[in-house]
Amino acid sequence: MTYVVTDACIRCKYTDCVEVCPVDCFYEGENMLVINPSECIDCGVCEPECPAEAILPDTESGLEQWMELNAKYSAEWPNLTTRKDAPDDADAMKAEDGKFEKYFSPEPGEGD
Repeated sequence: MTYVVTDACIRCKYTDCVEVCPVDCFYEGENMLVINPSECIDCGVCEPECPAEAILPDTESGLEQWMELNAKYSAEWPNLTTRKDAPDDADAMKAEDGKFEKYFSPEPGEGD
């Protein structure tokens, strides 16, 4: 088992999860984070820290797209190990549906 970041993270990009991760398995894109599935130790400490509820265990059904996306972009985006401020409109974006189709960017973030 591993944890995956879903589209609920897009344009929210809270980094509370990064701060508690004991193995630094989060990677930063322009407007979301992903988890490297081969680095995640399945401890689960990140899941309750996410204000957008974007982190889920891969045992939940329907997450195949997100498992692939996390694996792909964690190999391309820079590692993020320290907390950063969320975007100014993060709280307003939390409840929006269809964020992947509207806002996903494959561009990398800054990382540490």
